[in-house]
Amino acid sequence: MLHLACFTGMRPGEISRISLDDIYFSRQQIMLPRRKSANPISIPLPDTAIKAIGDYIMETRPEAEQRKLFLKLRAPYDPVNALSVGQCITALMRKAGVPGTTYWLRHTYAQNLLESDVSIFNIKEMMGHDRIQTTSRYLRIHIKMMREILFDETI
Repeated sequence: MLHLACFTGMRPGEISRISLDDIYFSRQQIMLPRRKSANPISIPLPDTAIKAIGDYIMETRPEAEQRKLFLKLRAPYDPVNALSVGQCITALMRKAGVPGTTYWLRHTYAQNLLESDVSIFNIKEMMGHDRIQTTSRYLRIHIKMMREILFDETI
């Protein structure tokens, strides 16, 4: 869950709805057919996320008929809900000494995309936003990057 939140910017609700059928290991992609914005998208998964998902499926995920990826670890093995995903990720962040919430990871994801020269339109699509204005709330002005671009300075 943490890898998906961190490396894809997914919302807790999106993570809770992932099906085993949404993951394409050979293409290193995950399909999100149901998003808040109703815009389905295929998102690339980094090696670390692919490995974490594989490890979870092989070592931790209970044997169950359910097709959802993340299940409760005690019987009945029902799918986890968005609230549980958010609480689990926040608990892991606290355990690591990182203050904040799951949504901080979405902000970090958006900022990392911006710093990697991804266009704001593409960031909007990857974040699942309907409007650029929503995406802009996730992006802070990066002074170092602005000076490098506008003034050709190296800091």
